Amino acid sequence: MNETVEDYVCHMQVPSTSFATKYAGGDYAFCSAQCKERFLANPHLYIGFPGRKAPGQEGKQVIKCRRLLLSVPLDMIQAEQVKNALLEMMGILEICIDGDKLEIQYDLIQVTAEQIADKLALIGADLGGGWVERLKLAFINNLEEIEINSLEVEKKKKCCH
Repeated sequence: MNETVEDYVCHMQVPSTSFATKYAGGDYAFCSAQCKERFLANPHLYIGFPGRKAPGQEGKQVIKCRRLLLSVPLDMIQAEQVKNALLEMMGILEICIDGDKLEIQYDLIQVTAEQIADKLALIGADLGGGWVERLKLAFINNLEEIEINSLEVEKKKKCCH
């Protein structure tokens, strides 16, 4: 018989065999490949550490900000396309675009950097003219403002200026 368990990422009830994975001796199941990817990218955001609850368990956000410098500025139409496409993603909180500067503020519990990079590659394909590589490389090569070991769990400052 298939037992129902909680997806640690989105908190849905799912069959224990749904996107099943093992981590640190525990069995986990997820509603989708995206939830499984988020969990595996940063499991302690969802299950915490011994004696310490995870931000996800406490209902907190883990705000991250990526600031990208593009090799070529986006025009107004391209900027709007990029902004709208990114805002369709769960976990994207704010997008600011100013010519060759792109800032993305997001909740790491809801979306991973890899998922954003993949979305940027898709957006770049729609823009054409070499934007696939420009957007994806600008994102991948940019360093996080706050490393995973010093999580910011509450919004302290505005990412976009």
